[in-house]
Amino acid sequence: MNAFYNKNGIGDVLLVQLETETPEKIHTEQMDDVTLIKDENGNIAGFNLFSASTYMDLGEAASVDVSEELVTALQNALEKNGVDLTLEVDLSPKFVVGYVEAKEKHPNADKLSVCRVSIGSEELQIVCGAPNIDQGQKVVVAKVGAVMPSGMVIKDAELRGVPSSGMICSAKELALPDASQEKGILVLPEDAETGSAFEVKA
Repeated sequence: MNAFYNKNGIGDVLLVQLETETPEKIHTEQMDDVTLIKDENGNIAGFNLFSASTYMDLGEAASVDVSEELVTALQNALEKNGVDLTLEVDLSPKFVVGYVEAKEKHPNADKLSVCRVSIGSEELQIVCGAPNIDQGQKVVVAKVGAVMPSGMVIKDAELRGVPSSGMICSAKELALPDASQEKGILVLPEDAETGSAFEVKA
């Protein structure tokens, strides 16, 4: 789940995205302060909560941290508006320290590498185009569902025929202070703990 709020830009509306993929065809259903966004099969892909500040304290942030408190407040808001929807949300960190277990040349692209990256609880296959990626590095991984500081949402993808789940990030993509403008991923110190959260300011 991702949540976005821009009171100055669009008013007192919280936009909640439940699926990383936006349906090709959508229809909406209004229930008091909630507009449900459904795909062509009737599955709820997201919803907009109007008068959001009356249900929770959101401050001014554009990208809202998805926390247990936010999920509880949203669940209460849905119930108050008669919406029968139970939110099942993965609250694990979306930016984590990864360890590059293996790196192979992409079979269909000279400048891409196919990496096996451990993030502690699981191993991901990530296609990476950085020239400095190598086996044995500690790196920052944006998992599927992560929202980059640019606003881009990370999704499962297929790059030149090879599946890729997540993204290995550069300092520039993470909007870190004094980030190098040169192309390449951010390599972390060897003592960085694989699977631990990496804090990103959206």
